[in-house]
Amino acid sequence: MFIAIVAGRLPPERQNPARRVGLALALITRLALLASIVWIIGLTRPLFDLFGQPVSWRDIVLIAGGLFLLYKGTREIHQGLEGDPHNRDAGGGRTSFAGVVAQIMLLDIVFSLDSVITAVGMANALWVMAAAIIITIVIMLAASKPLADFVERHPTVKMLALSFLLLIGTTLIADGAGFDVPKGYIYAAIGFSVAVETLNQFAARRRNSKP
Repeated sequence: MFIAIVAGRLPPERQNPARRVGLALALITRLALLASIVWIIGLTRPLFDLFGQPVSWRDIVLIAGGLFLLYKGTREIHQGLEGDPHNRDAGGGRTSFAGVVAQIMLLDIVFSLDSVITAVGMANALWVMAAAIIITIVIMLAASKPLADFVERHPTVKMLALSFLLLIGTTLIADGAGFDVPKGYIYAAIGFSVAVETLNQFAARRRNSKP
């Protein structure tokens, strides 16, 4: 969803290349993280204590990523509702090809950090973990364009996706701050919202199909 929304800021002919380049570079980054197993494990070691709570590099990355998601989601919602008073030109940082690719890469690092750490603890063979990462990126590459097209065709779905960004951003901040938020609650909330929006889409289609 994030990739679809961020790439949607580019001209239509540049959106798909941006998604592909961003995900390809994200694959390289994930494999590099996986290859640096000792360094990855070191990210979970406490650096200092803050108000009696140990803080590690992992916590800092999660909090920074969560804050960025809150900022990005709020900004996109504001622009969708209020409109953009500034012209979006090709040289603008917000709509530049390199800027979109960089955002995709950085957020992929935030989203994948925990999964890479978990994979290191679950599997002993490096090739198994690498194969799982490659399969994940291939699926994302295949699904990115259809999902992006669907989001762009349905403004309510786009707004729902932005609300998911706010929810996930808040969860990342809470996780980085040491609060354990059960993932089941997050998945249940997202699943319920998707189910309601699906019913709304079916109802809208039936209304439009009536003569």
